Amino acid sequence: MLHSLHIEHYILIDSLDVQFPEGLVIITGQTGAGKSILLGALSLLSGARADASVIAEGADSCVVEAEFAGRDETLSALLSEADVEQDPGGRLLIRRVVSRSGRSRSFINDCPVQVGLLQEVAARLVDIHSQHKSLLLTDPHFQLSVLDHFAGNEGHLTECRAAWRSVQQLRTEIARERERFAQMQADHDYNEAQWRQLEDAKLVPGELESLEEEQRSLANAEQIKEALGGSLALLRAEGETPGMSAALKDAARRLTSVAKYLPAVSGLQERLDSVRIELDDIDAELETLDGRVDLSPERLEAVEERMSRLYSLLKKHNCSTLDELIAVRERYAEALAGPSATEDLIRDLEKTLASAEDRYHAVCAELTLARLTAAPAFAKAITESLHFLELDQAVFEVAVYVVPESATGTDRVSFLFSATGRDPQDVAKCASGGELSRIMLSLKEMMAKFVGMPTLIFDEIDTGVSGSVADKMGRMICAMGRDMQVFSITHLPQVAAKGDAHFVVEKTVQPDGRTVSTIREVQGEDRTMEIARLLSGATISDAAIANANSLLSER
Repeated sequence: MLHSLHIEHYILIDSLDVQFPEGLVIITGQTGAGKSILLGALSLLSGARADASVIAEGADSCVVEAEFAGRDETLSALLSEADVEQDPGGRLLIRRVVSRSGRSRSFINDCPVQVGLLQEVAARLVDIHSQHKSLLLTDPHFQLSVLDHFAGNEGHLTECRAAWRSVQQLRTEIARERERFAQMQADHDYNEAQWRQLEDAKLVPGELESLEEEQRSLANAEQIKEALGGSLALLRAEGETPGMSAALKDAARRLTSVAKYLPAVSGLQERLDSVRIELDDIDAELETLDGRVDLSPERLEAVEERMSRLYSLLKKHNCSTLDELIAVRERYAEALAGPSATEDLIRDLEKTLASAEDRYHAVCAELTLARLTAAPAFAKAITESLHFLELDQAVFEVAVYVVPESATGTDRVSFLFSATGRDPQDVAKCASGGELSRIMLSLKEMMAKFVGMPTLIFDEIDTGVSGSVADKMGRMICAMGRDMQVFSITHLPQVAAKGDAHFVVEKTVQPDGRTVSTIREVQGEDRTMEIARLLSGATISDAAIANANSLLSER
């Protein structure tokens, strides 16, 4: 319930603090006194669009704050998901601040929140029904929602929405994969040509480095041969001159022969042996290298041709190494294998979709049955309520039609109405303003019986009715107030007299010339006089006062 309301600098409201009780709360006031301003302030808390025009003249910002008591599990889950701190006692404080720049800030329990969350939370706290909201009766979505509430279809609807979401996601995924498959098919010839060129190249990791080394060797083979041959000639003897290895061996032998006379030469003899062994190894390696050097121009041409082919492929595919080029080849291979894998994936998805569609259609069938079963009882209850509101010949029916698939199933609901009891037509085409008000009140009263509705605010729902009908509407609203908090903004004394509390909105001129709107609770004689004003207008007669006392005594 709405426990209290605080407003600062909102249009004509300077500063307002008011507390509201449970039950039926009546709000009256002269036309133009500011009742709509009060509703506008509450709409801000419901996430309505805000701009600087709502700020009172001379103020930098406006503030609207409301305290609510009690909340349901769904609301608690919303707050928990948004990391909003919750009061253990169920207290909920909502605040909206609009600055002169036109920007607004929203808070729940002093935690900053997005307007989207504010709208979700407020929808579970306050339901504002204005004069124009009777047009909802012409909205098929609203009609379906009311019937589903009556039928208790919340569980089915949750399941239906989940099944529909699954079907839609699978259909989207299949469409995406089919588009991808078509693109793969279109690219197949190109990918195959690219892969074939790289496959025919028989790429080997590290090959290019080996070829580059071999090319350098072949291109400089004569110079290399000359260097290796000259080195070997110097190491080896020609003619009668002994080679270096033989000379070192002879020197070591000579030193060995005198080692017994001069021990210090033993170390030198060992070093000469080491040098000789090293020279022999160098000689052997030079000979091996000399044998490997190829003076073949044909091989050089083959190597350079292979290198040119590899360089061309690297440049074409914007690669710097053969490893990268091999990776490109594998990607083309995967692309060629892709259509087959994608076809398999599409087949699997289609099987999953068929199962999801079966589940969705099963839930839809359950929903349709529940709606068709509930429709007669729902229509009968509304018809009886309309008879109570003195539409004695009225007939209200509910037609359920088959429509294309959606998140709420495969049904559309149409409310049919006839004030004469004959040939019911779509309510949008045949009901007058007063009849729409009575139909909407009947729907709200029914919903209040089986739905945990939030605080309900009727903004002149009794427009277009008077006399005994107004009295019965007042009794109906009063009955709703026994189970929930109901606000009724009204001009009808028959309705105003039914309230558990009565507030009057007034407009006054301040000493500085400013016009401000205020709200105050009236009791006792003040309330009697307000009811009398509603009965007789500006000039309150004794008869109006007596009539007001009579209405109040009948509560």
